[in-house]
Amino acid sequence: MTLAIFFIFGLIIGSFLNVVVYRIRIADTLMGRSYCPHCKKGIAWYDNIPVISFILLNFRCRYCKKKISWQYPLVEISTGFLFALVALQFFSSTDPATWIVTFYYLVIVSMLLVIFVYDSLFMEIPGLVLWPAIAVAVGFNLLMDSLRGGPLLSAFSVSSFSGLLAAFLAFLFFFLLVAVSREKWMGMGDAYLVILLGLVTGWPQIVLGLFLAFLLGSIWGIAFMTLKKKSVKSQIPFAPFLVLGTLIAIFCYTPIVHWYLSLITA
Repeated sequence: MTLAIFFIFGLIIGSFLNVVVYRIRIADTLMGRSYCPHCKKGIAWYDNIPVISFILLNFRCRYCKKKISWQYPLVEISTGFLFALVALQFFSSTDPATWIVTFYYLVIVSMLLVIFVYDSLFMEIPGLVLWPAIAVAVGFNLLMDSLRGGPLLSAFSVSSFSGLLAAFLAFLFFFLLVAVSREKWMGMGDAYLVILLGLVTGWPQIVLGLFLAFLLGSIWGIAFMTLKKKSVKSQIPFAPFLVLGTLIAIFCYTPIVHWYLSLITA
């Protein structure tokens, strides 16, 4: 029941994230009713129900009959799925201490999804989302350190230290890639993005996140070249792969590491 509630809540937030992506692009306010990007007609509440309205309207605007992008239901479903994962991993209704952690990851996941979609569409990382997300991550790490009880096992158990170390090393690595390639391999926006990802994952989880990002990006690039849709010189937005790698590291770090260790020790 709890997972279903988080999934439905995620669908609703996903609908809002679609609005955020569109309105950041056109520099419009986030306040006010949703409207069709084609005819600018306001969308009634019954046409704005996540996923369901998309299907009932036959994928078209009620007024101008223009097609509604598949981006909208895909973002809504993805947000619902990720919110349910956050609940599964971090939330306990009987433990109030988990509520802050859960809320933090819901916010971070939402911001990462906006970055994912925006860079996929426009090959640009929105600073209006990135820098507030960095502030949220820093604040959360400081809060967790202030609430921490029990003995300190190592410096890496300090969220602020672990996050800053991961952010610094990730940024340094990407900055060198940007400098050496003169932004042909990687953009400076990606270097700023990994600051956020390092703060969110900490050390050494960031290593897995970056490894998976490069792995997924390579597979995607090879697939596109094989299908002759891209050439070696074609630009592919890398932020979506960084976000995917980070999300996998957040939710699956421990089982992936255990699986890898079982392979090398077998």
